[in-house]
Amino acid sequence: MSSDIERRSRRAGGRPISVSFEFFPPKTPEMEATLWNSITRLEPLAPKFVSVTYGAGGSTRERTHATVERIVKETRLAPAAHLTCVSASRDEVDEVVRGYWAAGVRHIVALRGDPPGGVGQAYEPHPQGYASSAELVAGVRRVANFEVSVSAYPEKHPESASFETDLDILAAKVDAGATRAITQCFFDNDLYFSFLDKVQARGIDVPVVPGILPVTNFKQAVNFATKTGTYMPSWLAGRFEGLDNDPETRKLIAAAVAAEQVFDLLDRGVTEFHFYTLNRADLVYAICHLLGLRPPREAGAGQAAA
Repeated sequence: MSSDIERRSRRAGGRPISVSFEFFPPKTPEMEATLWNSITRLEPLAPKFVSVTYGAGGSTRERTHATVERIVKETRLAPAAHLTCVSASRDEVDEVVRGYWAAGVRHIVALRGDPPGGVGQAYEPHPQGYASSAELVAGVRRVANFEVSVSAYPEKHPESASFETDLDILAAKVDAGATRAITQCFFDNDLYFSFLDKVQARGIDVPVVPGILPVTNFKQAVNFATKTGTYMPSWLAGRFEGLDNDPETRKLIAAAVAAEQVFDLLDRGVTEFHFYTLNRADLVYAICHLLGLRPPREAGAGQAAA
């Protein structure tokens, strides 16, 4: 396996493989325990950063901040706080941004955000708020010198009239100071590479990191894909056929499918991956292990006794 990783790394120009992980703020003590078990499990893999999501309409603002602040205080991880401009004035958003800087956060994932009603509802900017994600990026950079990541959509945002409109929006975010784009999850790698061609032709030169969602619940994934306009290949449905009542086998299939997707991306030159963990560590940890990522050895491990 290690020789396969080395071969693929050479094919990718010798660049090291890097990963980042996305979590969401917990709602209950049980969910909090699951989250922190996952963070503890994944921390030794030394991700580039870990991001914490922000609910529709800013509904998880306090929980997001608390989770990010705890990551700063209790781990060596570099947290990236998600931030939206929905249902908040510029002053309110800027206050949140200043609070993150004071807490030691240096990376923000700036998103327009979904309306309080969720995906499918019409977006209406706050009368005194940032009207777009590009304006939000510029506002964050005015407050302090944050690293700013933004979203990208290999299959076009559902609300965009065309790919050109979508690319204009991404270009505006980069012009406003965004330093990285992270894609919506996708299940067909050709769509990602086709999108990269469009991005490069448009002159957008920031990294566009693929967002990987390991599918453990196929029905939920189909519902998500339907809402977001994400293409779900028929072969993927076939992999999970007949496993509705077999969660253990579903996990094994999910690991195989996600590893297959990641290795194909790696073979085609991609070396940075962003994993949507759903606050579960085992599946993502297994994929990272297959990528050759290992926790550092304990001091003295493997050395002969003196």
